[in-house]
Amino acid sequence: MTKATKILGLIGRAVDYSYSPLIHNTACQLLGLSYHYTVFNIADPCMIHDALLGAKALGIAGFNVTIPYKKTVVPFLDNLSGEAASIHAVNTIVNEQGRLIGHNTDIAGFAAPLLPYRESIRGKAVSICGAGGAALAAIEAFNRFFAPKEILLFVRDQQKASSLLEESGHDKSAPVTIVRLDDPAKIKECRVIVNATPIGTRGSNDSPLPLDRELLHPGQIVYDMVYNPLDTPLMRAAQLAGATTISGIEMLIGQAERSFTLWSGMQMPTTAVREALLQEIHGQQPR
Repeated sequence: MTKATKILGLIGRAVDYSYSPLIHNTACQLLGLSYHYTVFNIADPCMIHDALLGAKALGIAGFNVTIPYKKTVVPFLDNLSGEAASIHAVNTIVNEQGRLIGHNTDIAGFAAPLLPYRESIRGKAVSICGAGGAALAAIEAFNRFFAPKEILLFVRDQQKASSLLEESGHDKSAPVTIVRLDDPAKIKECRVIVNATPIGTRGSNDSPLPLDRELLHPGQIVYDMVYNPLDTPLMRAAQLAGATTISGIEMLIGQAERSFTLWSGMQMPTTAVREALLQEIHGQQPR
């Protein structure tokens, strides 16, 4: 008798563009694991609780969680890991015999490609554009791994950002200063600039850049969490300005690697997965 296939999936809104199925299904095929990863688009946040109850009933093995539900799922889970509890945001759910456990692999996944620059970041100001679960993960990662002097959080809605920080229980070593997106002069002083918004995503109706390209210069590291397209408008502008760039693909693979281990207990064959992912991306580029 063949072993039953375990189902994994991504919870989000309009996320058919995601490369997560390719990443995880490639890893499972390479390791001979009986898992299948798919996408669960949920348009109405009021349906999240029902979806998670259904997951328990159906025995779905786990999920990733993305925009805009990383905080929405939290009240409906049975327990949270230390990382998820630290920012009250979840990007990975594991079904442990009917108990849904929330994790946050975004924190370590975000930090991984920045670690070679750790000493140059220590004691310097850094900035983040955005006020969602991804921004909270970046704040937590900066505090855990990099000891910056200050974290500037550039947002459209200051009240929403204040509420987000308060709800997350943020009380860390580096102070977080909330700054309006239309007052970005301080960004020039920052060693790292992070885009934690969907701006620049393929098909997005937003402005293609989260900040003025004149603020970019060679002394900066520009990190765009957007990974589709690979070469975002922000990445192109940063490269032209002489800044060091980090693609969202690095965080995507970093967090996926940790999620995969939580579900399967095995290490993801990252090199082969990265090759398959880049081959797929380059195959989708217009000629």
